[in-house]
Amino acid sequence: MAGKRLNALDWTFLANETRESMMHVGSMMTCSAAPGGTPEDLSALMEEIRNEVRVYPPWNLKLRFPNVPAHPLQRWVEDENFDIDYHVRHSALPAPGDERKLGVLVSRLHSHSMDFHRPPWEVHLIEGLEGGRFAMYFKVHHSLIDGYTGIQLLSRSLSRSPDDRSSPMFFARAPGTRVRAEGGAPPPVLESLMRIAREQLGTTRSISKSLFRSYQRDHTELAAPMRAPKSIINQRVSRNRRFATQEFTLDRFKRVGEHFGGTINDVVLAVSSASLRRLLQEQNALPAETMTAMLPVNIRPKDDPGGGNAVGTILASLATDIDDPVARFEAIIASTTSAKAQLKGMTRAGIMQYSALLMAPLLLAQVPGAVGRVRPAFNLVVSNVPGPREPLYFRGWKLDAYYPMSIPFHGYGLNVTVVSYVDKLDFGFTGCRDSVPHLQRMAVYSAEALEELEAAI
Repeated sequence: MAGKRLNALDWTFLANETRESMMHVGSMMTCSAAPGGTPEDLSALMEEIRNEVRVYPPWNLKLRFPNVPAHPLQRWVEDENFDIDYHVRHSALPAPGDERKLGVLVSRLHSHSMDFHRPPWEVHLIEGLEGGRFAMYFKVHHSLIDGYTGIQLLSRSLSRSPDDRSSPMFFARAPGTRVRAEGGAPPPVLESLMRIAREQLGTTRSISKSLFRSYQRDHTELAAPMRAPKSIINQRVSRNRRFATQEFTLDRFKRVGEHFGGTINDVVLAVSSASLRRLLQEQNALPAETMTAMLPVNIRPKDDPGGGNAVGTILASLATDIDDPVARFEAIIASTTSAKAQLKGMTRAGIMQYSALLMAPLLLAQVPGAVGRVRPAFNLVVSNVPGPREPLYFRGWKLDAYYPMSIPFHGYGLNVTVVSYVDKLDFGFTGCRDSVPHLQRMAVYSAEALEELEAAI
């Protein structure tokens, strides 16, 4: 069986996998009790899931060489002995099941490595939350799918009607099929090779030009790779994780962004910057230079069925060296505007190659003794992923919140990921338990940071 090839980004995530730097992403979803629901509903659902015998790609794919994840000939192949009981599990919180106990359990689950001898994903259905609610924790290795695709595919298990009690689980749904462009026939081989050669030449030129501009002194708004300052969040990490959440209404971010001429994502960066700045100031650990963030950018076509990674990346200044919140926000807007302009002249393949190049220095973090001695490629990842715009239901249970969980790894102990859901933004702060102190405070400070910007309107 030949299997499905991995692209450069897929392989990079596998190459960075270690016992402490685990390259899986996840989410924690909380749901309100279904009308007429009973505590036995989840047990009945588990029995139904065990009877689901068909599992579709990418959920039935495992690595061909599981003992060497970064094998140069690595491919995805079908797991012929797929075990649904391993991938879908049922848990319960000790009574009374409050948010703190849920956070402790999910943080612990997120601290466990994936088993590459199996398809790298798990779902945990967690009952026992106060008010008859339950939670779902989902994790998947980033080499299998990116965060955007994960949300799209996982949402397939959810319904737009509370009366729908029979939607198949996400892994039991056949993937979409891409439609060939008009005409249907593939281009002649020689013509295709010539087109690829022309694109590759243009890609190389675009990448070289973009990197050169980011290091020029007259483009100080651009964040350059390996120019981020050293900080306490850029140390080696342990395998233990800590997770914190915050929730905002989307209209607040829109109002601030529109007033200052920025996007919703710019406001996300400003709020993340302010909360991180305050946290580090309390530790007397705020770098004198501005800290930088890596931002994933979705470049997947609308008709793409998913699987693998189709994500570009840009670097942006967080302007943490600026005290005034408005001036800091304006500096962030200038930085993201220039960074996004760099991608406009590149093809989709070019963006993927440029992004892999920006991420290449992350491999230095795996070299013993390198972390802390060289400047990090950036200080942290801040990601904003579009989620469902309509209220969703899981077998009659209403989805209340969708908190994303991401990847701390060697040299990069903090991640901030945001998912939009209906009229809200759900923030997930994921950090190394040992190298990022008092992570929960960032959630509190982010709310106060937004209030600061609103007060300046």
